Amino acid sequence: MKKIILGSNSPRRRELLAGLDLPFTVDTGNTFEERLEPGVEAHEVPMRLSAGKSHGFHRPLEADEVLITADTVVIVGDEVLGKPHSREEAVEMLRKLSGRTHEVVTAVTIRDCAREETFGVSTQVHFVELSQAEIDHYIDKYQPYDKAGAYGIQEWIGYVGISSIEGSFYNVMGFPVHRVWHALQRFL
Repeated sequence: MKKIILGSNSPRRRELLAGLDLPFTVDTGNTFEERLEPGVEAHEVPMRLSAGKSHGFHRPLEADEVLITADTVVIVGDEVLGKPHSREEAVEMLRKLSGRTHEVVTAVTIRDCAREETFGVSTQVHFVELSQAEIDHYIDKYQPYDKAGAYGIQEWIGYVGISSIEGSFYNVMGFPVHRVWHALQRFL
């Protein structure tokens, strides 16, 4: 069996990949800078970032290695929301999501020495109207600065603010494990 490398700092991705009962290591050495030229279509953003992370891996892959990289974005209207850089940005993002439906798109790139596959998974998420007190409580207690759209579905805000989803729950957490499992079968 090939050695699986997860090229991600995300504790959620580590937890979800571990749930597949496959041995893997984490190696986050990377030279990729997350920048895109203007005009990239919203659904293309995570695909390009995931593939960029894969190709920015800090060393060539060995013949017996498979690298997994991923990127998650939240799309509301035509706007792509990544990770907030400040409390103010997190508040603004949650206000935009409040009372609306948005789309979470996670792209995953799986690559070995001979081939590469990048795919995206989309989930629709329905938020109830959030009060300013709820937004403040969530941001102050959970500090969601490492999460696309400034929230984690598995945290308090998901319990009180998400009325329904259409698609994969794990995709909203940032790693569509069902698709990763099936794609990995082709590589292993």
